[in-house]
Amino acid sequence: MKINTWFGVLETGRAGEILESRLFSKDVRELALNSLSLRDSRSNLPPEGFDLKAAAIECGFTESPAEYYSLLHEVTLEAAKLQVSGALTPDQRIIQAVEALDDINETTNSLSERLSEWYGGYFPESGLGGEDLALFIVKYGSRENVGSESPLYSKARNSMGAKLEPADEVLLKGFAESVRSLYERRRQTEAYIENSMELVAPNLKLIAGPMLGARLISLAGSLEKLAEFPSSTVQVIGASKALFKHLRARAPSPKHGVIYSHPLINTAPWWVRGKIARAVASKLSLAVRIDFYSGKKDPSLTEKLETKVLQIRTLNPRPPQKRQESGAKTKKKRRK
Repeated sequence: MKINTWFGVLETGRAGEILESRLFSKDVRELALNSLSLRDSRSNLPPEGFDLKAAAIECGFTESPAEYYSLLHEVTLEAAKLQVSGALTPDQRIIQAVEALDDINETTNSLSERLSEWYGGYFPESGLGGEDLALFIVKYGSRENVGSESPLYSKARNSMGAKLEPADEVLLKGFAESVRSLYERRRQTEAYIENSMELVAPNLKLIAGPMLGARLISLAGSLEKLAEFPSSTVQVIGASKALFKHLRARAPSPKHGVIYSHPLINTAPWWVRGKIARAVASKLSLAVRIDFYSGKKDPSLTEKLETKVLQIRTLNPRPPQKRQESGAKTKKKRRK
């Protein structure tokens, strides 16, 4: 009987005696890698009650129980380190980037609003906001520094805003530079997600786009988990509040979750959005399974989805008519 162990491959007889052994080297890293591969394959594992320590000593791998347990301890620690280092897979890096992008967006919006409100007291006529305002403040600072080449020159000269003191100008320019760098960091993160999606999930990116595809992976927890979801789950993923409300009460079931941002869904008439959401979710589910199990890009998925959506819209050109009640119930007269 062939038995795979973390220290070698053993051939045993019917009574459990060792007939032949092929031992591995005592390199801790190699033993750890072998132990992990053995855990994944689960083929020819030792039977219940088999004494690995006694077998290792009998075949000459270790000389004593103390040496066996010491080496096993080192191998176990190395295997744990390898598992931790390998836990950050490409799809997990995409998830981290998506969550980082959410944090960047939240911080950027809050600081941009604060910058707009703060600088608005000095130059309320600028009409700028967001990154444009941050770039303006970084370049000019006080409105008195605006040159004649700027389209805001006349507004700056005739502004009713308060005078910007030098200390405040230095502080505002530094604050605006931080806001500007956040916008640049957001663009870098979005570019990273787009490039990573092309490598990890090209078909999902093709159907959903890089940001929506990455959001679906993030909500699912991994590319593997998303591939295991049925299309019905993909359709409503991200709509947990509406789904729980539907399950607990008599609220209508949600027709779509985050996939509502897909242009084929959010630009469709309201009466066919549910049908189109099902079609999109079906193709998304197919695309992510192809990405996980084969990784080959299939450009025909987009054509098939567009054909299906066109068919749905053609068959449902107008909203459904409301059903009219057959007859109104007559009210009973109250007896006097």
